[in-house]
Formats: sequence, C-alpha cells, structure tokens
Amino acid sequence: MSSSDLRSMLTGLPPGLGRVMLATTLVVLSFSLLNPVLAVRLQQAGASATAIGLFATLPFLAVASLVPWVPAVFRRLGVGQAYRLGLVLELIACSGYLLTDHFGLWCALGLMAGLGAAAAWNATEALIAHNVPASHRGRLTGLYQTLLGAAMAVGPFLPAVLGLDAQAANLMAGGCLVLGLALVMPGHILQLRAMHEAHADMGLWQACRVAPALVWAAIVGGVFEVGLGSVTVAHGAGLGLTLAAAASIAGALGLGSFLLQYPTGWLADHLPAQRLIGLAAGILVASALALAMAPQWPALFWLCAGLWGAVGGALYTLSMIRVAHEFAHTSALAGTSAMIAGYTAGGAIGPLVSGWMIDHHGVTGQSLWLALLAFSLWWMRPVGARPAV
Repeated sequence: MSSSDLRSMLTGLPPGLGRVMLATTLVVLSFSLLNPVLAVRLQQAGASATAIGLFATLPFLAVASLVPWVPAVFRRLGVGQAYRLGLVLELIACSGYLLTDHFGLWCALGLMAGLGAAAAWNATEALIAHNVPASHRGRLTGLYQTLLGAAMAVGPFLPAVLGLDAQAANLMAGGCLVLGLALVMPGHILQLRAMHEAHADMGLWQACRVAPALVWAAIVGGVFEVGLGSVTVAHGAGLGLTLAAAASIAGALGLGSFLLQYPTGWLADHLPAQRLIGLAAGILVASALALAMAPQWPALFWLCAGLWGAVGGALYTLSMIRVAHEFAHTSALAGTSAMIAGYTAGGAIGPLVSGWMIDHHGVTGQSLWLALLAFSLWWMRPVGARPAV
C-alpha cells in the first residue's frame, strides 16, 4: 500500500476517528501483553487448565453480556463518552492485578475489564463502519485490523524482548491504557456519530436476524483468534516451556492476525464473502487436525497458532466489512454489536471448552472439537454475499 493510497483512505474521515483507532490499538497491546502473563501466573500458582480457561473467559462473558445494551447506553451517553468510560474501567482492572493474587478478585477484575472493553470495542468498530466510504471500506477496515494484529503480535513477546517480570509487564500494560485515555480526551471525540438517527432504536437481535451467517463466522473467528491463546499458553507451560516461550505462542496468534488483515480487506473489496469464508473453513480444519501431533512436534503449537490468528482474525474482519455494507443505511452500531456479540461468544466458549477438553481428553480432544467447529463454518457460510465494487 502506497502513501498516496493511505492518504486517500484517510481523507474525509471525521476529526477524532484516527485518535480512537490509535487508542484502541494501545488497548489491544495492553490486553495481549497482560493476559499471557496472568495465565502463566495462574499456572505457576497451581491452577488447573479449566480454572485458567474460566478466568480467560470472564472478560468475554462481560463483553457479551453488555453488548445487547450497547445501543441504548450509547444513545444515552454518546459514543465518545462511552469510549472514555470503557478505558477507565479497563485501567482500574489492570491496576487491580498488581494489588492481589486472590483468584476470586481476579475474576471480578476480569469482568470489569470486559465491561470496559465492550464500550471501547463497540464504539471503534461502529465508528469505522458508519463513517468510512464504501469505495475503500474493506481496505481501511483491513488496515485498522492490521494495527490491532500488530499489537496482538508484539504484546506477548515484550516480556522476553525487554526482560520484564510479571509485575513490570503489568505496569507496562497499565501505561498503554493511560496513553490511550489521553488520546481521546480532546472535545471533538464527543461529536462522533455511529448511526442514523432514524434507526437509532435498532437493537442487537434485529441485527442478528438480518445476518445470521455473518454472526456465526464471527463466533468461529472469536474461538480461533482470541479463545485459544491462554489455554494453549498454559498447556505449553505445563509441558515445560519457559514463561517467554509459552507466551510467544500467543504472539504467534497475533502475528498471524497481523499478516492477513490488510490482504483480507483488499480481497473483500473484490471477491464474494462466501468464497473467502469457505477457504477459511478449509484452512482451520487442517490446522485443527494438525494440533493433535503437536506433543510430538512442538513447533506445531506455533504454526497452528499462527494460522488460527490469521484466519480467525480474517473471519472477524470479513464479518465487519460485510456488516458495514449491509447496515450502511440503518444502524452500523447495531450491526457491529451483533458481530462483536458473536466474536465475544466465541472468545468465551473457546477457553472454557478447550480447558475442559485438555483436562479430560488431552490435545487429541482439543484437536477434534476445533476441527468440527471449523467444518460448521463451511456449512453456515453466507450465500450470495457479493463484494461492494
């Protein structure tokens, strides 16, 4: 992508949207740095894979529980104010992990972080879908998701690269949130809009009925991109990997997502969503089956994780791009909320089911359930979804 292409894509965007995109990138960097460290801390404290999976699930459960209320909350507070409040909640939760090791309190903090993430996440996606012109919606969405993928990729490697212990990593994660909050303090952030006033009452369930296949693609994307990292990291640590090596498995997830986001956006502007989602299903089935051989060939942990991040992230990006087109004249906020609800449901299901599978059926059980889930994506893929150009 040339600099002139980038300038043309950014021309005409409302003031403040770029700041929101950058702040959300810092939020994701904080998340990707902190969560593997927390998973390893739990594993070293003697927590089971199921308990670690439960803890990793809680932020996504909180996001999913708030998403149905997002349109009403945003109408009352405004998109910009809701975004700021979300970052404050995430910062409080991040700080709490430094003050206690109590598992129950950690669970409460995880729920608080999820509530904050719901506000920030919904706001950013809806603002992009509502304000970016259709001519380059796929590419700009892909560019934004590339920034998030870069943050997801960099975060888990920081403890090894910078020599951080768990406390220092936690402090750095909090610093990212402080900087993100500072970026969105200018007053013009409060003027941003994410829906047409005539359709402000459109809700989550109405949006789900409009695009059920896209919701399912978002669910599967959530399982593979963000629902497997903590459990896979903890399993690697249980096999004897160091903190840095185990955390780098989550880094492979982020690296895969980073590499495929912009190409996905470009393809979405030129090819039918049905074809792209069918291809994604085939790749995920193959990588899920390959996981069964990872105990014998540990390098497969990183290879599979890279493919899960790449394809899981691509599924989410494809869903958001199609939603932006299909809800262009109604409520982008309702449409993106439906996709986020699906994605977070996948993020919640992934670690919980995976932790139980690993505890009771080992890596083979984990491999088989992921393969079946990936195959369901092919069966549910949307029919007749054409590119915008």
